[in-house]
Formats: sequence, structure tokens, C-alpha cells
Amino acid sequence: MTKIAFIGLGIMGGPMAAHLVAAEQDVSGFDLGADALGRFVAAGGHAAESVADAVDGAEVVITMLPNHPHVEAVVLGPGGVLEVAKPGTLLIDMSTIRPETSLELAKLGGEKGIRVLDAPVSGGEAGAKQAALSIMVGGEADDFTAARPLFEIVGKTIVHVGPHGAGQVVKAANQLVVGGIYGLVGEAIVLMEASGVDAGTGLDVLAGGLAANRILDLKRESMVARRFEPGFRIDLHHKDMGIALAAARQADVSLPLTGLVAQLIAAGRAMGYGSLDHSALLKVTEALSGRSPEKD
Repeated sequence: MTKIAFIGLGIMGGPMAAHLVAAEQDVSGFDLGADALGRFVAAGGHAAESVADAVDGAEVVITMLPNHPHVEAVVLGPGGVLEVAKPGTLLIDMSTIRPETSLELAKLGGEKGIRVLDAPVSGGEAGAKQAALSIMVGGEADDFTAARPLFEIVGKTIVHVGPHGAGQVVKAANQLVVGGIYGLVGEAIVLMEASGVDAGTGLDVLAGGLAANRILDLKRESMVARRFEPGFRIDLHHKDMGIALAAARQADVSLPLTGLVAQLIAAGRAMGYGSLDHSALLKVTEALSGRSPEKD
């Protein structure tokens, strides 16, 4: 049994922490949301009163937070992880944030004897609930090996992708590909429906050919039905595309399609779709085409 502090019990972190509890780990969780804490306690976890309370005595600290300011506050702020954790503690940040923040956390953690991994995940709410996440890990190989048994509780595809910050770069690449595929699937639906073709039947064919992908597998029915309950919100994908574009600038490379996808996602957010699932990029394409299911 490992004593774990889990900070961030939201749509992704909550199920992940619950899987660790179910695997008979000793998990203390903290979240600003009372409902999230309540669900965690119902799953058998211990509710902490603060970040410091959760981290005190922990061997492993896992953070799963929305963006880099939240991670910086939890890790670097007063009563934060680096202030409370004992030397030798393993800090695993599973948030999706800027690579430069992950590098800074690793540097400052190392100065205090805290081992740090950046380990963002892909798979959305469904992957978190099914313990089927893909986990891309940056950091020292020995620390990855130490953390792997915990990763195996919450994920299926677990890869050490390189040094500190590399996990975040791979996640940025993941998000630009996912956003692009959602955009193209949305365009395919609009094209087929405007041409009088049943989009559901058409996507069934696409899913069996060279165009096959996980988004078609998991989301084609809900997209055609215009069900956009959030598994991963457009607001968060908008943040992630900003990370991808910043990483491209840092690497001095041009990613023109990424820039276009980022603008489509930004448009969806401006249209008021930020709280919807990122598959609602379909609605952006419909708006640009002057179409809607009611008009077709």
C-alpha cells in the first residue's frame, strides 16, 4: 500500500483517484468542490481539509488540475506540495499544462529532494472511468519505473516519452491531432447531410476504412444525434491548443493546420459552446455553412 495525496478530484481526477482507492492504496484527496470531495469519500477515499493536509506524510503526490496557474499554486504556493512534502516524495503532475511549467517544477522540486514526473493523460472522462487512459510521461527513467504500478491502475497505454517536459509536448501533439479529427468529422457530417446522404450510415462506412479512428469509434453516433454532453469541454481544448501553438513557437516550427484548428475551437468558445464537448466543433462548421439539423 502506498500513501498517496491526490489533488484535483474533478471530471478526470475523481474517477482516477477512485481507481487507486479500489486498488487498496491509501489515498487522501483534496478538491475545492464539496461535491467532488463527497464523491471521493463515497468511493472510500479520505477527504483532506487542505493541500497541506493531503500531502503531509504522503509518499506520492498526484495533481490533476485544469491549467498551469492551478498547478503552480498547489505545488509552489504557501502550504503547497514543495513546502510540505518530505524529501524523496514522488510528485506526479497529470495535468495538461505548458512544458515550461513542468520543467520549472522539476527544477524546483529537485532542489528540495522531490522527484517530479509530468504525466498528462488522454482518453477523456470515459477513459478515466474505465481505467483505460493513455499516459505519456516525462522525467527520470527510475522515477517512471517507480510510478508505473500506479499508472497501471488508471491507464492502459503507459509510455516514458523522454525527459522532463516531454510528456507535455506529446500531449500537445495529441490535442492538435484530436482537434483536427473532430473538425474533419464535423465537416464530413455537414457535407453528407447537405448532399442528402444519411450521415450515420456514411460514418459507419468511414469507420471501417482508411479513415477509421477512435473518434469515429466513440463519437460518431452522438455527433450525428447532436449530443454534446462534455467528456472534454471546448474550454479546455481551447487552453490545450494555446499550449500546442506556444510549443510550436518555442520549437521554431510552423504548424499551419494546428493554427486553423485552434481558431475553429476559439470560434466555438466565442459562440457560447465552451461548456460543451469538443465534438461540438460540428456546430461551428454548421454555423459557417449556414446550416443546422433543423434546416437540413
